Amino acid sequence: MSKIAIIQEAPCVLDRDNTIKKAVDIVNAVAEQGAELIVFPEAFIPGYPAWIWRLRPGGDWGICEELHGRLLKNAIDLSSNEIDPICQAAKEKGVTVVCGINERDHTNSQSTIYNAVVTIDTHGKIVNHHRKLMPTNPERMVWGFGDGNGLNVIETPSGKIGSLICWENYMPLARYSLYSQGVEVYIAPTYDSGEAWIGTMQHIAREGKCWVLSCGVALERSDLPNDFPNIDTLYPSDEQWINPGDSLVVAPTGDIVAGPLGKEKGHIILDIDVQKAALSKRALDVAGHYSRPDVFELHVNKSRQSPTRFENES
Repeated sequence: MSKIAIIQEAPCVLDRDNTIKKAVDIVNAVAEQGAELIVFPEAFIPGYPAWIWRLRPGGDWGICEELHGRLLKNAIDLSSNEIDPICQAAKEKGVTVVCGINERDHTNSQSTIYNAVVTIDTHGKIVNHHRKLMPTNPERMVWGFGDGNGLNVIETPSGKIGSLICWENYMPLARYSLYSQGVEVYIAPTYDSGEAWIGTMQHIAREGKCWVLSCGVALERSDLPNDFPNIDTLYPSDEQWINPGDSLVVAPTGDIVAGPLGKEKGHIILDIDVQKAALSKRALDVAGHYSRPDVFELHVNKSRQSPTRFENES
């Protein structure tokens, strides 16, 4: 058995350092309750840019520019020590942490933001770093396209874990890349919610015969900073909830065993039997005895993509 914790809390929106402090406090608190695997929502640091679904990218250029600038300034540069407090907390508590971040590219232009998720092991090391393959609709005005470098399943004390972000989970081949690596605990940090999303999580559990942990963004108007531009127009004062969360846990059978946690902040802390993932594949193993490799084959390019290649001068 492994005790997992899904964190459905709001960040300190557009405030990287205070969001990191909040994450550390949460890690310490749920670890004291016995949690071994702790999952935070999509883009938790410093928050999902929910405003993109209400602003017009061309018509509201000034506000878009201001908010994007603040997001860029508060995004995480993984070549720095900005995320070290969470890594240290994971090490001190001996837990695995999966956390969504806005990542500022440090290799190429240093100005592109990626929607990323990092996995931090019990030694405080980042053992996987996945960038969302395809930002959805207006997200493409905020985030760059990821690649296959982070499509990995990682061995942890809580089982073999892998992550896809939000609508990546609608990409059958991305899912299959995790199934084929033996994922037992499938983690889906997301901004999506509602019945259709919940049904997708149940389908993935049945298809992959794995545990599915969906960690949703719970965001209220009161979570936005006081100086959020044009707030009364974008989010009228009588509108409390911007996004409901709907975090949940689905067993390999497709049955919901915890949640959905809708329109409330909090944690789902639950013991799961990881071995059920392997046992559930007796009748259906889509990347094993049910795969038909003589008919179908998936090629995955895991190379980190870059627009530039420098060669040493002779």
